[in-house]
Amino acid sequence: MSGTLSTATFGTGCFWCTEAVFLEVKGVHRVVSGYAGGYTKNPTYQQICTGTTGHAEVIQITFDPAVIAFEDLLEVFWRTHDPTTLNRQGADVGTQYRSVIFYHDDEQRVSAEKSKQETDASGLWKDPIVTEITPLDTFYTAEGYHQEFYQRNPHQPYCFVIIDPKMKKFRKDMSDMLKSAK
Repeated sequence: MSGTLSTATFGTGCFWCTEAVFLEVKGVHRVVSGYAGGYTKNPTYQQICTGTTGHAEVIQITFDPAVIAFEDLLEVFWRTHDPTTLNRQGADVGTQYRSVIFYHDDEQRVSAEKSKQETDASGLWKDPIVTEITPLDTFYTAEGYHQEFYQRNPHQPYCFVIIDPKMKKFRKDMSDMLKSAK
């Protein structure tokens, strides 16, 4: 560990899916599910679900840039959700499920914009990327029962049907990014 940790904040639809993926990425020390990008102070999950608070479900990642670069986290971001659907991920519909990168400084903004352009041009997705790139104002930690949801509830139907296939694909396609990778 370099001693200096950095923070990234991403929204990819349901935070349970994204949290599960990033918890397995090398160099990631902590992943917290939460809310960002809205105007309601201290929002609850019930408020977020209405789609009226302006917030997105997000994860906040604490990572060691000496082990994994922000650009590598962006690669995981682009490959583990559909950034071409506006305000939607699978059956989840609404602004709270939008694809968004909340940058913490100008360096992250530049990297995110460049990565978005390169990924859009790469042909990874057949449709144009609609991911929002915006400064982080305030991050609100989600309720405790949302934290490490997949790890604590592996047999819950949502985890089994939605998250398990995503995790299998991630582990296969991006095995070099895993904490267990040599």
